[in-house]
Amino acid sequence: MTRVVVVDDQTLVRQGIRGLLDLAGIDVVGEAGDGAEALEVIAEAEPDVVLLDLRMPRHDGIWALRRLREGESRVPVLVLTTFNDDELVLEALRAGARGYLLKDVTLDQLTRAVHTLAAGGTLVAPSITDRLLRAIQDGPPPAAEGPVRIEDLTEREVEVLRLVAEGYSNREIAGVLHLAEGTVKNHVSAILVKLGARDRTNAVLRALHEGVLP
Repeated sequence: MTRVVVVDDQTLVRQGIRGLLDLAGIDVVGEAGDGAEALEVIAEAEPDVVLLDLRMPRHDGIWALRRLREGESRVPVLVLTTFNDDELVLEALRAGARGYLLKDVTLDQLTRAVHTLAAGGTLVAPSITDRLLRAIQDGPPPAAEGPVRIEDLTEREVEVLRLVAEGYSNREIAGVLHLAEGTVKNHVSAILVKLGARDRTNAVLRALHEGVLP
């Protein structure tokens, strides 16, 4: 069973999400009301996925994302918020979020997103994808943590990167490309090094900037 921590400053919202995820067979193993409390709960509960609101008092979601990244946490974070602002979406993704959904999603969409992130994929709500891509094209590229060597990507690595951008997990990519899952992991690692990216989401953003992906 997939284990989830829900972070939202509204108790009623947290209870509602817990109830819905319970119906879908997803185990909510912790709740938090702000970013600081979230770090404590995540460290204790060790969830598979974190559902994170962005606008919270004291320490908000962006603060929590940055602290998790600084602590080298591997837990995938799915932003679940009412805020449909381009700059906020980009800021969250650059801070380390692996997914971004609005709270008007259906239960089926939410559960599929949770399972996608738990399996190693990424996901951004289709309703904001077009605007996000335009913002990426118009704005500065995400900060790289190493040398950018996009020209060194092989055709196979571009294929893998395209599927990563579409939210496929390593296992799903292996099935599509008829490769071993370990081989896909090696390709992903090589892509991160060549793009100077800290994670899969950052790699996709940089590739979009450089025109590697349409």
